[in-house]
Amino acid sequence: MKKILQDLSYAELVSLTAAAGEKPFRARQIFEGLMQGKKISALPVPASMRAALLAEYEDEPVTIKEVFTSKDGTRKFLFELADGNLIEGVVMQYQYGNTQCVSTQVGCRMGCKFCASTLGGRIRDLTAGEILSEVLAVNRFLGGSLKERQITNVVLMGSGEPFDNYENVVKFLRNLTAEGGICISARNVSLSTCGLVPAMKKFAGEGIPLNLTVSLHAVTDEERRRTMPIANKYSIAEILAACGEYFEKTGRRYIFEYSLIEGENADMPHAEALVALLKGRPCHVNLIRLNPVKERNLKGTDERTAQAFLKALLSRGISATLRRSMGSDIGGACGQLRASYLSKHSPD
Repeated sequence: MKKILQDLSYAELVSLTAAAGEKPFRARQIFEGLMQGKKISALPVPASMRAALLAEYEDEPVTIKEVFTSKDGTRKFLFELADGNLIEGVVMQYQYGNTQCVSTQVGCRMGCKFCASTLGGRIRDLTAGEILSEVLAVNRFLGGSLKERQITNVVLMGSGEPFDNYENVVKFLRNLTAEGGICISARNVSLSTCGLVPAMKKFAGEGIPLNLTVSLHAVTDEERRRTMPIANKYSIAEILAACGEYFEKTGRRYIFEYSLIEGENADMPHAEALVALLKGRPCHVNLIRLNPVKERNLKGTDERTAQAFLKALLSRGISATLRRSMGSDIGGACGQLRASYLSKHSPD
């Protein structure tokens, strides 16, 4: 596999073109073309320059292989990478615009039992440019441009643990938010982690004030270990301390994701325990209706139970919302589309 030109920042493209003896404006042409989702072979530069770039870089690092549309308007994208690996993403429509969920790895090694992304383990990390190309490809597919983006918000909640691919993810975020490019504000970006505490602490100092989201899903370490192997390494107390550091350094409140799992964590004693854990902290709880994964035995709660849990948090002073269920009819949960495609096209 060749290198990924979308990995480079504008400043790096300036250096690249200068080293090749090209005029400075060529860097701007390349940068703007890439940010519009164009292939290298379609960039408005001399044929000799395109040929030189194509000799070293992938023409199109991420291509849209299939698109599925839910009855609620959610779109699920199956992407193919230049090496043939598959990843997926989701675009959800809201009143304020379109939110795209991106993947950061091919597969995942975190092993969370409610997630299909982990079923085959981690295959490899995505580069910064591959992650960015997911956004650029979908923005172009939806008819967007640099001046009129169709993607307004980005969430790093697809396949992979973002902080398990730290350097590439940080560079992606810097390129995503850079002036002159697709330029999505960090305040419109959310990153979800299962709780890699050292990376959380390091990220607090990166100067990227996005919405830090932690997959909590339990109120005790013992319960968390049943569904999240990472809980064997980092405790809830350590996660809360890292979240506190993030708030101190960025001024941004943090978010906890809490999937309501039938018979596991969705009754009133759990609601009260969650209140005790989070009371007085600058945080928000995002309750999730679990999208069932056929390879797993976990079931989501019914609507009545979910609403009762939400009411219990709100009445006790915890900021909370119940995420609207979207895309369940097209396998909206992380990793489901890729797993389904690989299963159908397996040589076995």
